[in-house]
Amino acid sequence: MTDILPSSPAASVVNAPRRYRFATEVVTVDNSDDPHNAASVPIYQTATFKQKGATASGEYDYSRSGNPTRTHVENHLAKIMGAERALVVTSGMGALDVITRLVRSGEEIIAGDDLYGGTNRLLSFLAKSQNVKTHHIDTTKSDSILPYLSDKTRLVLLESPTNPLIKITDIPTISKYVHERCPNALVVVDNTMMSPYLQRPLELGADISYHSGTKYLSGHHDLMAGVIGAKSASVGDELYYVINATGCGLSPFDSWLLLRGVKTLAVRMDKQQASCIRIADYLEAQGFKVHFPGLLSHPQYELHKSMSSGPGAVLSFETGDTGISERIVEGTKLWSISVSFGCVNSLISMPCRMSHASIPAHIRAERSLPEDLIRLCVGIEDVEDLLEDLEQALTIAGALPTPSK
Repeated sequence: MTDILPSSPAASVVNAPRRYRFATEVVTVDNSDDPHNAASVPIYQTATFKQKGATASGEYDYSRSGNPTRTHVENHLAKIMGAERALVVTSGMGALDVITRLVRSGEEIIAGDDLYGGTNRLLSFLAKSQNVKTHHIDTTKSDSILPYLSDKTRLVLLESPTNPLIKITDIPTISKYVHERCPNALVVVDNTMMSPYLQRPLELGADISYHSGTKYLSGHHDLMAGVIGAKSASVGDELYYVINATGCGLSPFDSWLLLRGVKTLAVRMDKQQASCIRIADYLEAQGFKVHFPGLLSHPQYELHKSMSSGPGAVLSFETGDTGISERIVEGTKLWSISVSFGCVNSLISMPCRMSHASIPAHIRAERSLPEDLIRLCVGIEDVEDLLEDLEQALTIAGALPTPSK
């Protein structure tokens, strides 16, 4: 970027390493600059800030460029992500849009072949409108990236686990390949599925980690937010320039909601993950093909374990019959039929009909995305209730034999 990049108001910077274990750090929010010693960070619900003089600008001038509430959540997220700088915007896709604006026309992106549907849609748009080509590869095989690395490569976009087939990517190895062969390229990891509690890609070699803050970070599906963490201050400055120029920074109230929600991340994720492990074991015992990195049967169980501290709370499974899958989804009572994940409530969906429907059917087939696939996003309800509800839906749908009287 040739423009001089101005510093943002109160840029988020990690001034010291984490002092405590994650579950403690995530609830410990620094608010030392509050003149009234408020226990909770205040909401600075203002668009503009008064200045001391015609040429004497204060720390903040306009909330599009910066706001104290936004700065607090950015500082807190930078700490728990292990980032030099964190930035928050209006949605997860907004975060990816900001990141892809670092790519110039004629440069290239390398991405996985099992991606969130919205990500695939954005990459398709960039190919048509900006002359930015994306190479889709099987990221479970690290060497598959080597033929596509060139001086045109600008971004390598990874998911691990992938959505919805729960494939695992060797982030350290791919990052090593990219940095050795393409020093100007950036490794970007969508870490929404794991959250910083279970996996921190910046510590594994990535340059940028981003999240849909709508999911686990907020935890309640009552706001839209995107979070970007940069390993270096210089990349953080470039990203801030785009955010300030386009005006997509997160509002004060949503910044406050995000800060409030993230404090309970560890306790929510512990509960959701434990329940998901139980449900994955149950489904596998019934003979279904289950995609979940917490199962020993997962082909990349050990790789995931080496990078993360847990398998997460999202799984997918195949029934072998699209009609049966539809009846299962519609037969549940506790599991809400909805896209997204990371909420305190449990969700069920068919990705090919919902979150990934924007991917053309022939491309889904090429990428071996089963039309009958069901995705479960486990919430914090009692796991016995969730299992009973799922079992009755499986039985009614004809996926399990009807119990004899």
